[in-house]
Amino acid sequence: MSMMGSDAACPERLVMEHVTSRWGTLVLIALLDRPYRFGALRREIGGVSEKMLAQTLRTLERDGLVHRDARPVIPPRVDYSLTGLGREAAEQVRDLARWTERRMAAVERSREAYDAARS
Repeated sequence: MSMMGSDAACPERLVMEHVTSRWGTLVLIALLDRPYRFGALRREIGGVSEKMLAQTLRTLERDGLVHRDARPVIPPRVDYSLTGLGREAAEQVRDLARWTERRMAAVERSREAYDAARS
């Protein structure tokens, strides 16, 4: 029995997509270390457009994973941090990323064997 419903628009699948998307994963892992301002987070992640980072942060904030702290100072200061729920998700994603790093050699061997068998 699948953990996710069969409906592609089911809420669990959508949250899973947000958490495991390329940028969602990187945002969550970065915010595990400390809160970031937008520009610093963008530099930390690297390769993400301003538009995509803003969209990812809004999505994760809406899901209750990221907290946006906007301070009414000049210039405006906005800090992003994880909520308790976000920390739980980020720890899971970080563990998966660490597993991937540890097991990459085995994945490469499997790919090579697969490709060789089809040549």
